[in-house]
Amino acid sequence: MTSTAKTIVISGGTDGMGRALASTYLGRGDTVVIIGRDAAKAAMLPRAHFTPANLSLVSENRRDLREINARHPSVDALALCARYFRSSRFVTAEGVEGVFGLEYHSRFLLSHGLDRPRVIVNVSGPAPGIPTGRIHWDDLMLERRYDGVAARMQAGRANNLLAVAFAARHSAGPNPLRADQPRPRLNQLCRRLRSSHCRPRHRAPDARRPVGEGIRPIIARLDDLTRHLLRDQEK
Repeated sequence: MTSTAKTIVISGGTDGMGRALASTYLGRGDTVVIIGRDAAKAAMLPRAHFTPANLSLVSENRRDLREINARHPSVDALALCARYFRSSRFVTAEGVEGVFGLEYHSRFLLSHGLDRPRVIVNVSGPAPGIPTGRIHWDDLMLERRYDGVAARMQAGRANNLLAVAFAARHSAGPNPLRADQPRPRLNQLCRRLRSSHCRPRHRAPDARRPVGEGIRPIIARLDDLTRHLLRDQEK
């Protein structure tokens, strides 16, 4: 492992884009911490550190945060990739609509609860071409009008607000945060820099592409952000 090796935490790192990101960074010699439910799939990624969790539950997010913060006090990047689609509504043991619990509550808890990750990339939001729309504040848990697409859109729109609020909260101090909020699917990209502005980016990977292609702009952006951070630290 080289002196430039990074520590990356990935939620949903056993499938899809999360798994592809984990495989890429493991191949580079980085330390990769995977949060997910399937230990067998995690075991297929050699050298990955697996932290089991049902991320739709607040209690398990908080438990994993305590464990990760204790074992990995210095995290270079947090990639929030855990997502799923459910055609029928279900409620967690904590009384939360499951998709919202996984795709919003978990992202909120991990981004605010991890000990000062240098970069955060949030893989969330409505798919390209779908109108942004609004959050149904009068039916946040979609008790009256649930369908799978509506649940995904509800969580995605909430994540757009999460990116803006997170940037605003961390925009002051010696190492302020800059948040890039791209259009749906390429996510909210957050970084701490000597800058206090928040600007949108308008590039998104095509959802129809193979996963390996879909993660390329995310990896490129993460690499660019971490390079800037290293240069800032050397000044």
